[in-house]
Amino acid sequence: MHLHVVDSRRPRRPAPIVLTVAAIIPLHNGRAFIEAALASVLAQTRRPDEIVVVDDGSVDDGPALVARLAASHPEIRLLWKPNGGQSSARNFGVKHCTGELIALLDQDDAWYPQHIERLAAAFEDEGRPHKLGWSYSNLDEIDRDGKMMVRRRIALDHHPKTSVYKCLDRDMYVLPSASLISREAFEAVGGFDESLVGYEDDDLFFRLFRAGYDNVYVDEALSMWRIYGSSTSSTPRMAQSRMLYARKLLEQFPDEPEHGRYWARDMIAPRFLRNFVGDVFKAARFEKPETLAFSAACLRELLPHLRLRRRILLAAALPLLSNYPLLRLLYRTRLLHLGGRLLGTGGRSTFATGAMRSR
Repeated sequence: MHLHVVDSRRPRRPAPIVLTVAAIIPLHNGRAFIEAALASVLAQTRRPDEIVVVDDGSVDDGPALVARLAASHPEIRLLWKPNGGQSSARNFGVKHCTGELIALLDQDDAWYPQHIERLAAAFEDEGRPHKLGWSYSNLDEIDRDGKMMVRRRIALDHHPKTSVYKCLDRDMYVLPSASLISREAFEAVGGFDESLVGYEDDDLFFRLFRAGYDNVYVDEALSMWRIYGSSTSSTPRMAQSRMLYARKLLEQFPDEPEHGRYWARDMIAPRFLRNFVGDVFKAARFEKPETLAFSAACLRELLPHLRLRRRILLAAALPLLSNYPLLRLLYRTRLLHLGGRLLGTGGRSTFATGAMRSR
């Protein structure tokens, strides 16, 4: 007599995927905000496995504040490098950590407690058909003192990124502090372009998209983005880097009339036209003639790439835009806003939306 024993127990499910996370914070003269940034990291419902602060040549006592926190939190590591900009500091941090997922945080931003937990969930979904490069979320805008300015600052339009068109015709609004990036993907595309001190985020995420990596957008504010007068988003270096990035895109995506694709004429040039017209409004409002001179030079460079109507209007406006006293007069009499609308940049609204720019 043969007995057949049947195991009625259910088959065991495979263990869930749990990826390691490294939080990386570039630090440069950030004593005013670095403690708040680190406190938000330590308050995560899913704590990162590593916390790496990269001192990018600070001359204030910000690094000393970090060292004091690290004494009671051994997961915090403070690294030093000569000043080379935020892109190089982020790359340096990635090089000196082991996390499979990279959580970037700017020194003056902060995370809500579920930031890592919510963004990591997308990477641990075994049913995903395409390799995930990054996940990202909406964010709240705060002022220098941490007071709320705008809830859910990013409009839902154009998120997540699903086409080149969505990446080229406007700023991407994927902020490093609101993202979680696959280390494998980050290294595959070469990390941040260290020649850029602004728009390095758009450049990185666009290259990730072009390399075939997928992305997931969480329409929930999981981080706080601090905007104030001296933040990097408001500096002349940002405008200079914007033009560097515009040139990079214009070189990579020339118009292809034979295929009916006018990348430069209909997407890239109008996108940066809006930005630099916004800078003209800022120059007139805040009395910054040096900003005006640079913005006018950039508009002149974009001129050949525009549609004929805009080329004619901009060519006629450029002599006026180069005359600072006249520009101030036009601003006070509101005629400058009319000129903005004629160029198709939205007039006064260009200045308002121009502030929404990643660092």
